[in-house]
Amino acid sequence: MGLQNRAVQSESAAPPHFAMLQMITGFWVSRAIYVAAKLGVADLVKDSPKTADELARLTGTHASSLYRVLRALVGVGVFAGSEQGRFAQTPLSEILRSDTPGSLRAMAMAELGQEHFPAWGNLMHSVKTGEIAFDNLFKQSVWEYYARNPEDARNFNESMRGLSEMINAAVIKAYDFSGVDKIVDVAGGTGGLISAILGAHPRMRGVLFDLPHVIAEAGPLLDAAGVRARCATAAGDFFESVPEGCDVYAMKWIIHDWDDEKATSILKNIHRAMNEKGKLLLIEMIVPEGDQSDLSKLMDLEMMVMTGGRERTEAEFNSLLADSGFEFTRVIRTASPLFVIEAVRA
Repeated sequence: MGLQNRAVQSESAAPPHFAMLQMITGFWVSRAIYVAAKLGVADLVKDSPKTADELARLTGTHASSLYRVLRALVGVGVFAGSEQGRFAQTPLSEILRSDTPGSLRAMAMAELGQEHFPAWGNLMHSVKTGEIAFDNLFKQSVWEYYARNPEDARNFNESMRGLSEMINAAVIKAYDFSGVDKIVDVAGGTGGLISAILGAHPRMRGVLFDLPHVIAEAGPLLDAAGVRARCATAAGDFFESVPEGCDVYAMKWIIHDWDDEKATSILKNIHRAMNEKGKLLLIEMIVPEGDQSDLSKLMDLEMMVMTGGRERTEAEFNSLLADSGFEFTRVIRTASPLFVIEAVRA
């Protein structure tokens, strides 16, 4: 955060032309980070600094070219350099290690690799037509792409898992789950959120619900978390139905994937399935009113490019829930970019 603040202060103090140049060339840094993440450089310098020649031998790359990439990343603080030409770990590169809790290595590879990055290059198509940039470029939806490309799907799921560790802890700390007997994690991926919730509440039972190819990958995480005996798995399509008769239906970073029509269809299916006194928890970003900078406004563009969904204001969530048969009850801030939006049957 300190580095980011210094960067913002530096940009704000720079002449407008230089500040704009930094913004325009920002993807240069992103792509260099992708190369380092894909090659696993942070893992390789975990125990001791290494030269570009050593790293090139370990990664099967061109030493001089790799050196130039790493030199640039030293300049923005991702790695540390030395007079001996060795590259070492920093707090930022630690986050790119594959064995670090909350690692963003998979996120860097997913966002900056062969799916999201090319789709962002097609952003103008979305702006001109209102259509999904990814679908236009790849001739299929991102969900169809992942179903057909299991290795990329696993990396995407891993990227969500790394980011989710921080968010899950923040949600559990912010929301009182005591008194909940049974919870469903709708479109819960490989089980990160529900594992964290069940781990914090030993008497609670759960159901992890997602598409068949996603559920097929969930067993190891549930086993590692020690919650497999209390967490059933169910495969299906939430546009058709969701598991019935539970106390709480949670969805984390799911509704933002869909436009209002499709989001309403999902929420109505949950409304039909839930107990009369059940609760719905949407764990999402909320776009603030006003002109201030906020990550949600950039994430909104990611949704436009990749899924056709959107980030929403509190008023837009209220309207969406009302149209789906719910009463918006409260919003709970977490120590993450996401909020817990609670609703009950109207």
